Amino acid sequence: MKKPLIGASCAVLLLSGATALAGASPASAAPVAVTYAGAVALSNCSGSLVRLPNSTAADPALVLSNGHCLETGFPGPGQVLVNRSSSRSFTLLGASGGSLGTVRANKIVYGTMTDTDISIYQLTSTYASIQSRYGISPLTISPNHPTQGAAIKVVSGYWKRTYSCSIDGFAYRLKEGAWTWKDSVRYTSSCNTIGGTSGSPVIDTATGLVTAVNNTGNEDGERCTDNNPCEVDQNGNVTVRQGINYAEETYGIPACFAPGNRLDLTLAGCVLPRP
Repeated sequence: MKKPLIGASCAVLLLSGATALAGASPASAAPVAVTYAGAVALSNCSGSLVRLPNSTAADPALVLSNGHCLETGFPGPGQVLVNRSSSRSFTLLGASGGSLGTVRANKIVYGTMTDTDISIYQLTSTYASIQSRYGISPLTISPNHPTQGAAIKVVSGYWKRTYSCSIDGFAYRLKEGAWTWKDSVRYTSSCNTIGGTSGSPVIDTATGLVTAVNNTGNEDGERCTDNNPCEVDQNGNVTVRQGINYAEETYGIPACFAPGNRLDLTLAGCVLPRP
């Protein structure tokens, strides 16, 4: 994992509440300039203010980060957290990376390091209230699988730094220590992310949509150890790529949410691990 920095300090037009947020249809999203708007800084990681394709302005806002960034510590293999109380705070950034203020969670909606490495927090604020107070719209999570060769930016709210590269390919299985992730995104070498970038949104620069969440990289060339993930193919062959970094896909998240940004892991098409 891109290690959380424990103990370190961190520095759309909305329609009516009954309708979807502007840009709800990913297919119609125009190319956009990627900025820090919507990025957040956690106490130890990065994250982003996000919406689902059918979220509305009146829905409680969500923040996306990594499972290994949870304040409760790393979830164990097979462990899934759902609807756990939380009062975690996040620093919301503006387009240039400046701090606009603090938003706060009231629960961990979902968190795991099994098959993927994600955490989703529900905030005490709605998208409409955040837009009204800070002038910030959420990033939209794409419901489509990312594309090999796509140009991407990894936007770190913790470091206020952006990395630009492309999707080099996908790891059938990515194994790191006790954890295994499925169909992970592998970056080209110019996305040389570091500790504290964990949880950063990976944004497709052609659409402006979130296509993955940054989570790890092989630091020392070791094989399948902590901070040194290895790729395992369908036949069990292991490949180590020192200096290469990875992200976990997010396209499966929208299928697990009902109207009102309500998590429902029993929905048809939802394949996120269950508790």
